[in-house]
Amino acid sequence: MTEPKFPGAVPPERTSTVASVGVRLNVLEWGDPAAHPLVLTHGMWDHARSFAVLAPLLARRFRVIAVDARGHGDSSWSDAYMWFMDVADIAHVVRSLGRPTHLVGHSKGGGQATDAARAEPDRVIKLVNIDGFGPPALPDGDRPVPVRCAEFFEARRRLAQRRDWRPYKTFEDLVERRRAQNPRLTAEWLRYFAFHGGRSASDGWRWKSDPFMANGFGPWQPEWIAPSYRTLRVPMLAITGSEPDTWGPLPEAILAERLSHVPQLERCTIRGAGHFVHLERPRETADAILDFLGH
Repeated sequence: MTEPKFPGAVPPERTSTVASVGVRLNVLEWGDPAAHPLVLTHGMWDHARSFAVLAPLLARRFRVIAVDARGHGDSSWSDAYMWFMDVADIAHVVRSLGRPTHLVGHSKGGGQATDAARAEPDRVIKLVNIDGFGPPALPDGDRPVPVRCAEFFEARRRLAQRRDWRPYKTFEDLVERRRAQNPRLTAEWLRYFAFHGGRSASDGWRWKSDPFMANGFGPWQPEWIAPSYRTLRVPMLAITGSEPDTWGPLPEAILAERLSHVPQLERCTIRGAGHFVHLERPRETADAILDFLGH
C-alpha cells in the first residue's frame, strides 16, 4: 500500500534506537543535529509519527527528537507497562543526548514528560505539557485498593494469553476504528496516522501497539497528580485546546487547582482545538512552544 500523504507532514531526517529497561526505543529526528535538543513524547496508543507536522515546525530552531514509547510504533514490546518504566525511558533518551534538553509531551506523554522533568531536573531546561494533566476522576476510584489490584492482575493474566490484535479486514476498517476515538481529526490525518501505526498481514491489518497495555498502569488516584507538581523545578507551559473532546480538556476548576501547584507556570489555550491540539492547530501550537522556549 502506498503511504497516505498529509499536508505538512515531513518524514524524519534520521532514525536511531535507544536501549532502556529491557526494550529498544525507536527514535525519529528532524532538524540540525548540532542544534539544541527538544524531545517529544506522545500519548497512549499514538506513535512518534503523530508529530510529523509539529516536529518540522519546531526544527526551525531545535534538534527535534520524537520517541515511540515502549509497546508503541516501532519500539519493542515489553513484559510490563508501568508508568515509571515510561518515565525511565524518557530519562534514558534525555541522558543519551549528552546535554540538557527541553521536553514536550502530549496527553499521557505530557504527564510522563512532567515526571521525567521531576526526575532529571539537571538535564531538563523547560517543559511543555499538552493536555496531559490526568483524568478528572476514575470510575472505580472509590473501590478498595486490594480489590482493584486483584482485578488489575487478573486482567493482565487474560491479556497475556492474547498478545496480538484481532485483524481488521481492510486498512479503512483500521482508520474507522481510530475515527471512533478521535472524531475531530480529519480523514486525511487518520489515514496517515493509521498507516504508520498499523501493519498489514495476509489476514488483514493490526495496530503495531501492544494490546497488553490496554489494562493501564495499575491502581492509581488522580488526587496524586497535584502534589507531585510541587516538586517540579523547571518552568512548565501548560497547553490546552478550547473545544470539548473525547479526552479533554479537563473542567477548568479541576485543571486550575492542579496547575496551582506548579512553581513556575505559564498557560496557553489554543483556539479551535480539542485534545489533539498539535494535530488540529500545529502552527499555533509550534508558535506557542517556540515563544515559551525562547532562543
